Amino acid sequence: MIEIKRVTNKKELKLFVDYPNVLNKDNPVFIPATFSDDMEDWDRKKNPAFEYCDAEAYLAYRDGRIVGRVGVILSHRANEKWGTKRLRFTQVDFIDDEEVSKALFYTVEKYAREHNCNEVHGPLGFTDMDREGMLVEGFDRPNQFFTYYNQPYYIDHLEKLGYGKDVDWVELKINVPPEDSHAYQRMKRISDRVMKRHNLHVAKIRSHLDYPPYIKKVFNLVNEAYSPLYGTVELSETQIKKYVGKFLPLINPDYAVFVMDENENMIAFGVAAPSIASALKKSNGRYLPFGWIGLLKSLKKNTFIDLLLIAVKPEYQKAGINAVVISKMAEGCYKNNIQYAESGPMLELNDKVLAQWKTLDTEFIKRRRCFIKKIEE
Repeated sequence: MIEIKRVTNKKELKLFVDYPNVLNKDNPVFIPATFSDDMEDWDRKKNPAFEYCDAEAYLAYRDGRIVGRVGVILSHRANEKWGTKRLRFTQVDFIDDEEVSKALFYTVEKYAREHNCNEVHGPLGFTDMDREGMLVEGFDRPNQFFTYYNQPYYIDHLEKLGYGKDVDWVELKINVPPEDSHAYQRMKRISDRVMKRHNLHVAKIRSHLDYPPYIKKVFNLVNEAYSPLYGTVELSETQIKKYVGKFLPLINPDYAVFVMDENENMIAFGVAAPSIASALKKSNGRYLPFGWIGLLKSLKKNTFIDLLLIAVKPEYQKAGINAVVISKMAEGCYKNNIQYAESGPMLELNDKVLAQWKTLDTEFIKRRRCFIKKIEE
């Protein structure tokens, strides 16, 4: 018999957050999330998304042993923006047992009905900056620390429970072109021409001390450029502070490109970070007591980077501005002997984003899916 318990205290929350590490302890390609960040996501005092979200976390037990978990998020702001009555499920993991998955999603759907929702979709987070999408292709590849990993059987369970595809995201491995290659030289020429035509320049970033004047401009552009994308909700000032604290320490200035106009308005940006996957794998997602040592090593010496965010102002999205961002980021790769980059999840129908990589040597590596199910109110 499966017993579902709502998480009500910090001890239970630690079990909830740690469960993927337990479930995947022998999986060589599983990369843990940062434990402290996941704990803070469920802290109503530390996560500003609770200003407009209701959320609960649940654990599934059999004979006193945890066999699954799932979270629910009711984003009132997302429903208002998109004209929907949807509940999000999040951070779902379970053993390969249909009794377990059925009990977990019965709980999710019961919550949805009690809160007047007519659809359930996910996995999604509190915002578009959180993990989203269940892995449906690429199970043999390590995940990034800001994406989910799951076994193939998850898909079968969801489909048997009546969940189907709503949207997919894809991820690419992007090989850094040689500096003397036709691909890079062409991109550099386009970049120079675009900057001259629009009177643009790239901000000089030498260290983390140079970031502050650009942080707010970055997230204002994120809100503007990402607004039409699936499920997005504009970030508040307090949420921006939260994500700055999470990602900024990881970003190497060599991979921070801020494209400005003559009035110092941000036209586009791109930020990346050396992969910390191996460090998180060794520390089980913990920075303390010694996980920070491996983290620092990863940030200083690595062969590949994670692309975190790229955005271009809507009115410039067909002007070739992406060439400026990519060529400047390539210069950082040459400086640090980076061999390739891995993109974050990109909506498969977002042609503008996917098109920017067509001139480079890329490899499709993963596909993620947001599932959806209509339910009776």
